[in-house]
Amino acid sequence: MIRIAVANQKGGVGKTTTTINVATALSATGRNVLLIDLDPQGNASTGLGVEQSEREYSSYDLLTSDTFLEQCTVATAIPQLDIVPATQDLSGAEVELVEFESRTHRLKQSLDDADTGRWDICLIDCPPSLGLLTLNALVAVDSLMVPLQCEFFALEGLSQLLQTVERVQGRFNADLSIIGVVLTMFDRRNRLTEQVSDDVRACLGELVFRTVIPRNVRLSEAPSHGLPALVYDHKCAGSEAYISLARELIDRMPERKTAAAA
Repeated sequence: MIRIAVANQKGGVGKTTTTINVATALSATGRNVLLIDLDPQGNASTGLGVEQSEREYSSYDLLTSDTFLEQCTVATAIPQLDIVPATQDLSGAEVELVEFESRTHRLKQSLDDADTGRWDICLIDCPPSLGLLTLNALVAVDSLMVPLQCEFFALEGLSQLLQTVERVQGRFNADLSIIGVVLTMFDRRNRLTEQVSDDVRACLGELVFRTVIPRNVRLSEAPSHGLPALVYDHKCAGSEAYISLARELIDRMPERKTAAAA
């Protein structure tokens, strides 16, 4: 199972929207996809229509107890897309995890124990911080996808995130790599947007996905209906962009791990 964390310590960059819609696009290709909601706000769970009553077990239980991954998994309305939902209990996990000796590897251990081939790809929606929850995700995954809003302050946040990745590589997960940076909330009418895009591409080169995610009202509306934008309006500009992004992501994934699902 390929494991990808979607993370950026800055909030409001389209991280959860990216996770939901990329997961939906990947499942549409015939791959079995697992989405782990590791954000205490639980927006990915809500955005996929998972009601609070369906969250008997959650990512909180996965991290702080001996609950198995399969117990925490809920099937979504999207064929071949399952989710480990989040609840508000997760907001206290940062403190509780300190008591565990293997506090940085709790999620990795759960995924390792359950990696029986049921899912081809696992996407983890991280909280907008670089605390123990995000650290657990970075330790557990093969690679990291970074949504980056096209604004000046986003560049400062990116440098901090890259430093964190280097520290994780050095201490916990030497195999961690960045699979790509995706530019979000792109507005061609704004000259600053173009400038930020040019600066990021000049700095990171081919690490930046060719596809950019535009500002799109349908992307904002979809979560209120408990649906990914790809289901809510698959013809809107935002949905078409995420379909294109998923294609690029598949091309960057290791062939040996995707061959069985292709």
